[in-house]
Amino acid sequence: MRRVVITGMGVFSSTGRDRHSFFESLVQGRSGVRRISQFDSSSLSIQIAAEIDGYDPNDYFPSKRLDMLDKFAQFALIAAGEAMESSGITVSDEERPRFGVVMGSGLGGAGSYDAGYHNLYAKQITRLHPYTIPRVMHNAATSHICMEFGAQGPALATSTACSSSGHAIAEAFHLIKFGLADMVLSGGADAPITYGVMRCWEAVRILSSGNGNPATACRPFSADRKGMVIGEGAAVLLLEELDHAIKRGATIYGEVAGCGMSSDASHITQPTVDGPARAIRMALAEAGVAPQEVDYINAHGTGTRLNDATETQVIKEVFREHAGKLAISSTKSMHGHAMGATGAIELVATVMALERGVIPPTANYAQPDPECDLDYVPNQAREKRIRVAISNSFAFGGLNAVLLVRRWE
Repeated sequence: MRRVVITGMGVFSSTGRDRHSFFESLVQGRSGVRRISQFDSSSLSIQIAAEIDGYDPNDYFPSKRLDMLDKFAQFALIAAGEAMESSGITVSDEERPRFGVVMGSGLGGAGSYDAGYHNLYAKQITRLHPYTIPRVMHNAATSHICMEFGAQGPALATSTACSSSGHAIAEAFHLIKFGLADMVLSGGADAPITYGVMRCWEAVRILSSGNGNPATACRPFSADRKGMVIGEGAAVLLLEELDHAIKRGATIYGEVAGCGMSSDASHITQPTVDGPARAIRMALAEAGVAPQEVDYINAHGTGTRLNDATETQVIKEVFREHAGKLAISSTKSMHGHAMGATGAIELVATVMALERGVIPPTANYAQPDPECDLDYVPNQAREKRIRVAISNSFAFGGLNAVLLVRRWE
């Protein structure tokens, strides 16, 4: 089977607008959670989110092009641009048919939906923006990235809620592994911080208010955790077939060695132990890695009562006595839950931890919880040489994606 390596990475998030500033913020434990500034949130009970502070699309795109781009697609293009630049790749015309794109998004053009419905129902405007459909469709990010970088190979969009970009990267990995592409830009993007979307999440009653101190609102695995914090952003990785990467002299940041995908087939919002555990075992089996070889887990770690306790049980179920030796952290404590972008954002954090030998912490960890009794790298980054790591994404609907990466020697 063909081997798949990572040769480019880009991030655009509340904790950094490029991969270096992003990872430095994580290592320093700096939070991107703040009071919402994109709209008047005073009527909401939850008035915080992990926003990309001061984002102005005119700094990145000409006004004419913005007519076609919802914010989630804007984020995707910015992150893809960094991934391509960091890869140093020049794609020839002959290579373009084997250059693919797979992007995930949980909500697609949420901002454009919100604006359109407000105009239609509140303002009684019957003629909507002529590009509403191209802006809101979930494949918009994929299509714009293809056009931007001339990718003419397999091009797909995945939408599996919080696992969207985890599934996207798994699909990209298999496209290369099984010979359908040589290079794939893959990741995810979401921009869910709108009045309508926040009202929807407010109704679910699993968000942390944290209105008094936004930076400490998300507390994964801590006994005093109150819920998750919505975030926004994008991350894109360039996956490449190993020989293709070596031939062009690419810098290799890590190897994607396996993935696991499963369905709980149980409950629309309550996770099981069995489904995620099967996904982790699938990733280990595909990579040919024994459980005791794993050094680090970037956890799904949302900060909700149920998720964190269940994920702890999942890790114990799979890793048995090795579970207590694992370093585990949830970077959502800083960049929030960026919906369909989260899996890709967290994979970049995982790969950079492999590359640099530094594990980002679980920020805001205050009190041990008897139901969450593993090593969550609390509050302080930790220097550690990592050989093998996994990144977990477990979504509403019981759809799970697990990615396993190896350090590149």
